[in-house]
Amino acid sequence: MAKERPSNQTYYVAADQLRIGLHVHVDLPWFRHPFTFNSFRIDNDEQLRQLRALGEPRFRCDPEQGGVTDVPTPAASFVETVETPAAPVEAPPPELAGASGGDRDRLRLLQKHRLRIGQVNQSFLKSTAILRHLERDLTADPTAALREIGGLVDQMAPAFLEHPEVTLHLMGERSGSEDSYAHRLNITVLSMMVARELGLSPGQTHLLGLGALLHDIGAMDAPERPRPRPVRPGEDREHSLRVGKELGLPDEVLTIILQHQEMVDGSGHPLGLKGDEIVLSARIVSLVNYYEKLCNPDDPMQAMTPHETLSLMFGRERGKFDTAALERLIRCLGVYPPGSIVSLSNDATALVISVNPARPLRPWVMVYDQHVPREEAILLDLEGEPGINIVGALRPVMLPPAVAAYLSTRQRMIYYFDSDARPERKGGA
Repeated sequence: MAKERPSNQTYYVAADQLRIGLHVHVDLPWFRHPFTFNSFRIDNDEQLRQLRALGEPRFRCDPEQGGVTDVPTPAASFVETVETPAAPVEAPPPELAGASGGDRDRLRLLQKHRLRIGQVNQSFLKSTAILRHLERDLTADPTAALREIGGLVDQMAPAFLEHPEVTLHLMGERSGSEDSYAHRLNITVLSMMVARELGLSPGQTHLLGLGALLHDIGAMDAPERPRPRPVRPGEDREHSLRVGKELGLPDEVLTIILQHQEMVDGSGHPLGLKGDEIVLSARIVSLVNYYEKLCNPDDPMQAMTPHETLSLMFGRERGKFDTAALERLIRCLGVYPPGSIVSLSNDATALVISVNPARPLRPWVMVYDQHVPREEAILLDLEGEPGINIVGALRPVMLPPAVAAYLSTRQRMIYYFDSDARPERKGGA
């Protein structure tokens, strides 16, 4: 009989002694491993191979969730007390050599900014891959697929929303069959972001995220089999509602599916509901869905810039939307939302990549420079460049092909909000 181990101890298993049956915790950021969840039971040899390929010397395991006492692992593999290693001292990167003072601070800030963009981009790409995989399982094993989709929503919350200085960076590849995945993830992350700003509880935010991700579930139930075009308005939504009921989705999620195209002024459909007749979660998804479709329509030539879209929604169509939700969306995305192409006062063209909530007219931008490789593109924090201002927004179709390709204007949409990635400054807004 295996010796009982106190429940308050932490156990680790060496990577080469992992076995099928162990319940392990992968203590790495979500974007640095290929698994759907950070904690799971090892079920097959492929998972063992992937775990060992991560290069971690050991993995934390949970003896109460299966496998540990049944696996012939030497006792030395279980570590009851673990010393926290000292943080490694990082050598300064080569580009900082010879820099000093403000230049060194600026280069470090730009390096940190690029690192965060890469990290959150990996989280988004992983979300897309997981969603694609789960959609294939939706008809074969709907119960398991929906459970894992719910898990995906829970993983997205800490990946995009819950850092004290929030980082939200959603990058969608706008090409081919991935459009539908990017569309759903755009809507889901932005809806959860607005919900967080409005103070919704974690439980409410989870259901809203699930509803946003599944708002067109009728197109997900058989992704490989095209359906005829709807013969009347609303047929796709009604089909989604039927599918959602058959799968046993919660009532709150079904309501979002039904109401996500209703408008506060009664101009939406299918029921022409007004104001509080539409649940708050559906009002949020309706708002974000409207914004997303104007920025990324089926016909790219009809695309509006994020700046144009928010200007239209706030200036001429604000009556269609929940006032508080619209204000939070504008606050998060700024006057020139991420993804906007702008002309600068020094005659440069740039892509807005992040918001400065304190000074909305002075965001971070990525500057087009034909002499600088795209992967080394210049990033400017306009708050620290008082001599450079935004003159106005440009439509992507107006750009020369080389500039459009460099800034990836139609291939990518970036949402990035990070108040921690900029230095504190005193002064006016």
